[in-house]
Amino acid sequence: MHARDMDDPDGYRELADLAESSALGAAAHLRNAVGGDVRIADTKSSATDLVTATDRAVEARIVAELTEARPHDAILGEESGARPGTSGVTWIIDPIDGTTNFFYGLAGFNISIAAAIDGRVVAGVVADPLRSETFRATIGGGATCNGRPLQPLGPPDLARALVGTGFSYLAERRRSQARVVAHLIGEIRDIRRLGAAALDLCYVAAGRLDGYFESGLKPWDLAAGGLVAAEAGCRLSGLTDDLPDERLTIAAHPAIFDELRAALAAVADQGFAVEDPSARTRGKFGRLVV
Repeated sequence: MHARDMDDPDGYRELADLAESSALGAAAHLRNAVGGDVRIADTKSSATDLVTATDRAVEARIVAELTEARPHDAILGEESGARPGTSGVTWIIDPIDGTTNFFYGLAGFNISIAAAIDGRVVAGVVADPLRSETFRATIGGGATCNGRPLQPLGPPDLARALVGTGFSYLAERRRSQARVVAHLIGEIRDIRRLGAAALDLCYVAAGRLDGYFESGLKPWDLAAGGLVAAEAGCRLSGLTDDLPDERLTIAAHPAIFDELRAALAAVADQGFAVEDPSARTRGKFGRLVV
């Protein structure tokens, strides 16, 4: 089945159903694996940027399931990279978002699977194995958690906002990002660093965070969670326009979005450089370019 046959609400739900089925199977695997003998298979951007054997095994499982169901679709996986397809549909996969949490046996890791049609994210699922929560969205169809509709419950102003963020695996970048946090911390209720971008975005959608920002996100970090946030009614953007990208992604309740973006723009030169300009990605939830 090609993209033109999927480009409607029923088609989007079909893609979300497949993503959810695959994510829930992977979640059961991770629940059994967490706290066990987790083996480091490799590192990526730095010695602290871990890849476990479980990351690779879970991604291989997800890819096999999606390929069996839809053999002509393209794949973009964090661990396996890009594989072309002919249908116009691309699956964007993060097998364990929050690998460091998983490695240490901490809560706050998830499976993230999104489907894009010709670069436009139309369906996304984020499954949290330890909380048994599944966040799901389709474009124009709203967002849910375990079937319950999501709507962010934001504060009246930035001063009472709980804001999430994340940090680079590169030490010098973390230092500059810490300077941004030092500036922002006096303007808000508090900061949380949970360690998984997709869940951070879903938590903004669910009202557990009022806002979130992070630089250095890749498509697999933000495709599914970003769609959940957008479909719940949150605003998403980059630093200066409406395109979240590798320089910065901002998600927040509409009531505080402009204030949060202005506060971040005031210190933009301190912490929002692109780590690898040649790999920079630009996207908009609803228009993700990968």
